[in-house]
Amino acid sequence: MSRKMVAILLVLGLILSMTVGCGGGDSTTGGGGKTTYVNIATGGTSGTYYPLGGAIAKIYNDNLEGVNANAQSTGASVENIGLVAKGETEIAFVQSDITYYAYEGIENFADSGKVENIRGMAMLYPEVVQVVANANSGIKTIEDLKGKKVAVGAPGSGTEANARQILGVHGITYDDLAKADYLSFGEAADQLKDGHIDAAFVTAGLPTAALVEVSQSNDIVVVAMDQAKLDALIAEYPFYTGVTIPGGTYKGNDEDVLAAAVMAMLVVPEDLDEDLVYDMTKSLFEYRQVIIDTHDRGNDIKLETALEGMPIELHPGAAKYYEEAGVK
Repeated sequence: MSRKMVAILLVLGLILSMTVGCGGGDSTTGGGGKTTYVNIATGGTSGTYYPLGGAIAKIYNDNLEGVNANAQSTGASVENIGLVAKGETEIAFVQSDITYYAYEGIENFADSGKVENIRGMAMLYPEVVQVVANANSGIKTIEDLKGKKVAVGAPGSGTEANARQILGVHGITYDDLAKADYLSFGEAADQLKDGHIDAAFVTAGLPTAALVEVSQSNDIVVVAMDQAKLDALIAEYPFYTGVTIPGGTYKGNDEDVLAAAVMAMLVVPEDLDEDLVYDMTKSLFEYRQVIIDTHDRGNDIKLETALEGMPIELHPGAAKYYEEAGVK
């Protein structure tokens, strides 16, 4: 064989070795074969999404060959919908209500329009809308928030929509508050500790790390919803459900408290590789113990409830796994 032919074959071999297959996140090829990068959009580092995202990334890295997964801190639900829609993340944690708003083009998405290239992967656990007040504020009911400084969630966040809706069924608007502060979980926790605000809405899994920290240094009150108001909320916004915040969840709060909740879920891009989504969905449930070992909310992530309340169409890869597993 001539030197020229050898050189041509070497170049062809190099080109073939650099060819990247379709599907999944950005992929590269190295000595061990193709690597598929999976970004997991979570939320703030003091919330529940972030540690759960880290646990899911560990599951994928340890059990899916060629997958390099990484949990990223973000502004949570609304921002995450945008990341999925633009193809800038492979998986995102999103509140089920925000997913519904995006798909229907209402609420936070009324101006920007429908986001139709998103698909469901799994329903995870209840996200409880917690209303927490400093004990010295005198706040004991939702109605007592009138005339107070209240953190209502980051601008455009799921928490902010929850705050507005819950206040609404009590006949309260932001104008009735002394001040509506648009703060993230971490910011709201810091402001509560410093006494700069009287109360905060926090929508997250129980217990929420930021609130646990506040309860260690401040006397706080977890404010209950009235059953009649909760029923009115659910009648107007069917994606809500009623839950109980168990006594002892936060220091100094020993009684059970009635609260509203939405569901945390995983959303993926419509065009994400079907085999990849199948593998990710399957391993999520087969190695669920990793999530349980990371956070108590892992106990709420169950195969039998993975489709309950799914607000949008399933991704075909996830649907294939659920069909095989007998989940309807």
